Amino acid sequence: MGLPAFSADAPEYVSPADYLRLERAAAFKHEYFEGEIRAMAGASFAHNRICANLTISIGNQLRGSACTPVGSDQRLQILSGSAYVYPALTVVCGPPVFNEDKKPDTLVNPTLLVEVLSPSTANNDRGEKFMYYRQIPSLRQYLLLDSERVHAELYTRDELGRWVLTETRDPAAVLDLSPIGCQLALADAYAAVPLATAG
Repeated sequence: MGLPAFSADAPEYVSPADYLRLERAAAFKHEYFEGEIRAMAGASFAHNRICANLTISIGNQLRGSACTPVGSDQRLQILSGSAYVYPALTVVCGPPVFNEDKKPDTLVNPTLLVEVLSPSTANNDRGEKFMYYRQIPSLRQYLLLDSERVHAELYTRDELGRWVLTETRDPAAVLDLSPIGCQLALADAYAAVPLATAG
């Protein structure tokens, strides 16, 4: 009776409703893509340090504004339940909207999403995840930061709905995050982050 716990023996297809019930009781985070549940691996020190730097830099600039940053424990719903993910950083401008009023734990209206890339997640973050993210009506920017070297890829939705890429490897670069009313210096994002040596 009841739902099965997350395990290798879990059913091949899991409904969005069953995923949410399981996830709310789980000890560790899992993402969900069209019926498939994927466990999330632990992050490196560099990944976590970049996330902390972003929270400090962006959070300080947004203090007192209508935009709010939230960390990687914030679940996000995409496409009416076909995917549930945990971005590294989410910024929502205006009142947050959740998929269920009675359980306000799954956000649906981000303005900016950030993913910190690792060798194991980079292809998915640039590919499948971005495909899902592009379908969020409220989303204005998607930022990817490499965790091993200074490298930023910032996608901005223009007034015609096109996604325009700004890419830089310049440690002195400052990214324009005007949809949320702030800027991000890469020197701040990568402060005290142990980066791979150029080879």
